Amino acid sequence: MVENHIKMTNFLMWCFDTFVFKVLIIMLRTTILTTPFVFLIFACNDPSNQDIETVSISDTLNFIRLPENGPILPDWSKSNTIVYHLPSEPDMLHPTNGTTSARAEILQYTQMFLVRTDMRTLEPAPALLESYPILENDGVSYNCTLRNDVFWDNGSPITSEDVVFTAKANINPYTDNPATKSFWNNLKEIIADTTNPKKFRVVMKSPYLYNILIWSDFPIMQKTMFDPNEVLYSVPFNQLSDTSTSTTKNTKLIEWSKNFNSVEYSRNPKFLSGAGAYKVTSWSAGQELVLEKKVQHWSDQSKSAYEKAHPSKIIFRINKDSNSQLLEFKQMTYDGSNSVSASTLTSLLADSNFVKNYHAKFTDSFSYSYIAMNTRPDGIKHPVLFSDKNVRKAISMLVPYDAMNQVVNQGRNKRMVGPVSILKKEFDTTLKAIPTNPEKALKLLNQSGWKDSDANGVLDKSINGKKSEFRFVLSYHINSPEWKDYAVLLKEAFAKHGIIAELQPLDATALFANARSHDFDMFIASLGQSAAPEDFTQIWHTASWVSNGSNYSGFGNKQSDALIDSIKSIVDLNKRIPLSHRFQNMVFDEQPMIFLFCSTRRNIIHKRFGNAEMYFERPGIQLNQLILRTNTVN
Repeated sequence: MVENHIKMTNFLMWCFDTFVFKVLIIMLRTTILTTPFVFLIFACNDPSNQDIETVSISDTLNFIRLPENGPILPDWSKSNTIVYHLPSEPDMLHPTNGTTSARAEILQYTQMFLVRTDMRTLEPAPALLESYPILENDGVSYNCTLRNDVFWDNGSPITSEDVVFTAKANINPYTDNPATKSFWNNLKEIIADTTNPKKFRVVMKSPYLYNILIWSDFPIMQKTMFDPNEVLYSVPFNQLSDTSTSTTKNTKLIEWSKNFNSVEYSRNPKFLSGAGAYKVTSWSAGQELVLEKKVQHWSDQSKSAYEKAHPSKIIFRINKDSNSQLLEFKQMTYDGSNSVSASTLTSLLADSNFVKNYHAKFTDSFSYSYIAMNTRPDGIKHPVLFSDKNVRKAISMLVPYDAMNQVVNQGRNKRMVGPVSILKKEFDTTLKAIPTNPEKALKLLNQSGWKDSDANGVLDKSINGKKSEFRFVLSYHINSPEWKDYAVLLKEAFAKHGIIAELQPLDATALFANARSHDFDMFIASLGQSAAPEDFTQIWHTASWVSNGSNYSGFGNKQSDALIDSIKSIVDLNKRIPLSHRFQNMVFDEQPMIFLFCSTRRNIIHKRFGNAEMYFERPGIQLNQLILRTNTVN
């Protein structure tokens, strides 16, 4: 999400969408971290000067500008094509549906958004909008104007009708986007100006921190491409948000939605183009996805570095094998990555040839890894194991955190404590990470009735009159060697104390489909987060469990829901943070997730490209900004 920053006028309502977040950013930058700040921004090419420490957010800098003052070596490729490594392919490239970080990363090159994040400052900026939205005196309505220099691929201008259609496509009850629907709950309507196709008015139901920020995550879609007959566009906003109305009987809308959700708009390159500077030209499943720069695109005349496209082609090459990744980088097959494993990057940094050819750094991020437990199992397909809070706490104490961090992360990652990144001012510093403590864990398990009654080495308990052993399925992302290593270490640690975990590798699509439908016992994953202040609705509200959203564990009750609703609508910053702390304590006490580590981004960029920067905000590297270096040394 993008942060908001404007004048502090009409304070009680206006600051809700603006000043509050600016203050959060200022405080975020002054947060004292547990790891000393390390910034080697203009290091020379000598391998001994390469930064192999974790780089953290400082009070003055949110990005690293990489030097380009070294020689251009004769064995470097002269191609203006970037070959970029991904550990797994996106689940889809649908403009509304899909959940993977790879999807979000690629969409930023093929699509455009109303607002965006300035990656250097972490502050907001208009993208397709002429200027940042103007809040009216009612505190819930925003006047917006689109730029005159932005166009679709067929030459037609981007208009307010496209914005209205985009909102309706996301709100539509038949659109297959349960993970993000909650973000649209506060939208009442969008009114297009009948006299000016570039102007529109966004009307919200109530003040909310993300009233405008949501537009940074949802690309604007071309109405005439997706809805030429105005099947969706003709349905009023109030009918789309109220499924008890005639919407449920609108057979044309249901049929339109089936087509909109189809694989055609998810994977067929013909239907994957947006307003961005690149188009998808090919997608070989499991191998690579190719973007090519559009000819005579409107961004060619743009003065914004965010919009300009320098590489003629970007090839996202999928490779989940760490040994192969090592070889490919040593042979300079790849030009960059932000997702090799910590051990892979550590090995590469020990190679003098790699250091000669690449910039590479570890940087902190706001994302984190976790283990989700199904706290509301059906008791049939999935055993009743993690519905007991004491059991969840016990499992948390059996996790070998130090071993996992050392083996998988080379000891670089910081422990996560609760549902808020330790890098944020909102984080409750009174909370302390749960340590590995098998003795206390076994006491809690015994108190909950789990004992090895038949001395077979496996804990058991009588459930509904039937002896049940402590066995469950532990799922993880098959394309990530880190998750596999985590899973193996967990399996071994649990087995030592009479708990049997059966490992289940799944691809990202299957893993999160199971998670949303509550079809799992336990799984390992990571949550992509940004510098934005926290709205806990998507991950923690019970509505997100009922609607098969992203509340995978099933956490929550009326009290926690009420607290979430208050936090996202509170005006006064001094009142918001205590409420956030209270909520963090509720999650910490219930332990629906085992919080593992703050994710460390592993960035690599080939030195044959200049204008290179590494950002602390996701995705870490903006590939469109990279400029192929010539024989002229800057």
